[in-house]
Amino acid sequence: MILVLAGGVGAARFLAGLTQVVDSSEIVTIVNTGDDTELHGLSISPDIDTVTYTVAQAIDPERGWGLRNETWRAMESLERFESVRPEGSRAAPRWFNLGDTDLATHFYRTARLREGATLAEVTDEIRRAFGVTFPILPMSNQSVRTLVHLADGPVSFQEYFVKLRHSVPVTSVEFVGTDTATFVDPDLIRTADTIVIAPSNPIVSIGPIRAIRGVEESLRARRDDIVAVSPIVAGAALKGPADRMLTELGHEPTVVGVARMYAPIAATLVIDEQDAHLVDMVEREGMRCVVTDTIMSKPGVAASLARTTVQSTPQQGGITWPA
Repeated sequence: MILVLAGGVGAARFLAGLTQVVDSSEIVTIVNTGDDTELHGLSISPDIDTVTYTVAQAIDPERGWGLRNETWRAMESLERFESVRPEGSRAAPRWFNLGDTDLATHFYRTARLREGATLAEVTDEIRRAFGVTFPILPMSNQSVRTLVHLADGPVSFQEYFVKLRHSVPVTSVEFVGTDTATFVDPDLIRTADTIVIAPSNPIVSIGPIRAIRGVEESLRARRDDIVAVSPIVAGAALKGPADRMLTELGHEPTVVGVARMYAPIAATLVIDEQDAHLVDMVEREGMRCVVTDTIMSKPGVAASLARTTVQSTPQQGGITWPA
């Protein structure tokens, strides 16, 4: 079994590629929920939805989030209330865009959670509704929220990422709730043949998963069977603010910096061909380094990357690969 620890867009594309080279019965993914938020009274899980929509081939291919052929009438209609909204009210925000068909997912999730279902149960129902054939699990059924500290004070991750367009320098990141939250299924880490850390922001996508009690220790115990895919290529993030956050928080924004962050829990790092000249430096951090094409915007790369990544580990996902 291949266990994939996932964030948003990069991880979603990796998982879509993985489904092309192994049977879905061999895959389980655990997704970051530190980015989850509540708006309009709705429970929103952006990374879970991005993974679900992408693997279901329902994602908007241009934006990389939300559903294809989306309309925005509901968000547009909120404008009429801006002139009457009292000062200080947080009602009817429009900075976080929710498409009309995407809203249905949040309606369903919110109603089921209020009925007493766990986030894992609801996530499973949603992925089955979209025809995804492997388990998608939240990292915890309890609330964990990523707070991004700025010079003016802390904001939620979505306020930083969407409202402020991740353009404001970060002074620190805090994961609220990890001291009481429990990991969704510790047995998955213990029993997986291979564990893949998908190409995701190591600070705010994988960091919240690692911060839950017991997870870091469990990952360290499986280090030899864990491979990470660098989200940094040629010193830059392919999507999102990972490179800037690394710099602002004192890390090197290169594959070497990524290696330093992942070396305690992963034996192997997969990097892009553009960073091949840094192999020796990565290996000096105590990781085996594998070089391949990691830019999944090109046809066929996601599947090839997934195959190379899993095959770089001792048990190769517990799969007998064709010659």
